[in-house]
Amino acid sequence: MKNLVILGAGTSGTMMANHLVSKLPKKEWNIHIVDQYKTHYYQPGFLFLPFDIYTENQVKKVGEKFIPKGVNYIQQKIEKIDAENNLVELENGTITYDLLIIATGSKIAPQEIEGMLSEEWRKSVFDFYTYEGALALRDKLRDFKKGKLVVHITEMPIKCPVAPLEFAFLADAYFQKKGVRDQVDITYVTPLSGAFTKEFTSKTLKYLLEDKNIKLVTDFAIERVDIENNKIIDYADTEVDYDLLVTVPTNMGDEVMERSGLGDDLNFVPTHPKTLQSLAHENIFVIGDATNVPASKAGSVAHFQAETLTDNILLYINNKPLKEEFDGHANCFIETGKNKALLIDFNYEQEPVTGTFPFAGIGPLKLLKESVFNHWGKLAFRWIYWNVLLKGIPIPFVLRNMSTTGKNINN
Repeated sequence: MKNLVILGAGTSGTMMANHLVSKLPKKEWNIHIVDQYKTHYYQPGFLFLPFDIYTENQVKKVGEKFIPKGVNYIQQKIEKIDAENNLVELENGTITYDLLIIATGSKIAPQEIEGMLSEEWRKSVFDFYTYEGALALRDKLRDFKKGKLVVHITEMPIKCPVAPLEFAFLADAYFQKKGVRDQVDITYVTPLSGAFTKEFTSKTLKYLLEDKNIKLVTDFAIERVDIENNKIIDYADTEVDYDLLVTVPTNMGDEVMERSGLGDDLNFVPTHPKTLQSLAHENIFVIGDATNVPASKAGSVAHFQAETLTDNILLYINNKPLKEEFDGHANCFIETGKNKALLIDFNYEQEPVTGTFPFAGIGPLKLLKESVFNHWGKLAFRWIYWNVLLKGIPIPFVLRNMSTTGKNINN
């Protein structure tokens, strides 16, 4: 029997286990999935926890219930990948593989910036990219009634690049609802030259920031957090004052990649952008946030990657050429507050544009325009995540590769 080993039982790893369990010949292949954690988190829900829109129980479930029968679930810490000898060192023992899928995701690294991970961490300096950080921030926001709120991105790439913008928009609506918006000054600070990574989308989002009286500070390459004087300072000595700093720290791949010699400077694994095969080892494939491909690190991207990767795994074991198919497709809702949201759809080559999705001229979802439909689409995605996406079930009318149908490509 041959072994296919999946490292990581988050969104990408769980989807791959569900895709492959019914497709690999059971008399020839054993499938193993390794993860030390017992809880599976719905990470897009972390955005809503600080504003009391979601509860804790809506964003977490026992991970084991999503691992299909026929897959060996190993709950151990991953120590090292020995790619030369096709084995993985675990906390207690080793496991050999014929084919390896790396789905270990990315994590925040506040220790990378001087002063960020200090005694003020989760007192006046917060993240919301972790379950613990989102809950701590929720408790802080409940008592925060006036002062300077700074929403900050340290550097790119980050998981779900639209999430910090959504946080700023939701904060605007949250403080309006509490009747204290005029006493809370909101500033959005980014290392980019605009509000978002894509130029056309940046123009739309800049208008929304202005409309909501949210200040925008661009090209801010942070050097340090001055916790004594409540300032963030960049390499050009630009200073931004805060009373409450909500930051997205540096995102990095799992430390296992550094220990294994498989990662780049940020521990992301060099990966073919269209086949998702490791550039260094042909029997290793990489998916989701663990890759270094220039796509968004978002759940929708992992979903589209999983469909291409499943096909390529089957082609690989049958000694056939891989599909150079994945196009970087991302499909993301941007919550803008007051029960409205935008939807953006783009890939490696095509920026987000206006139009309708998924049906040309009908929608019902509008691209790059605020609508209530888009807001409900965002909220409905939680049910889809738990009941469809994780189980590897195709989402009707949503294609793995970006379609230009219904889109105003030339705007």
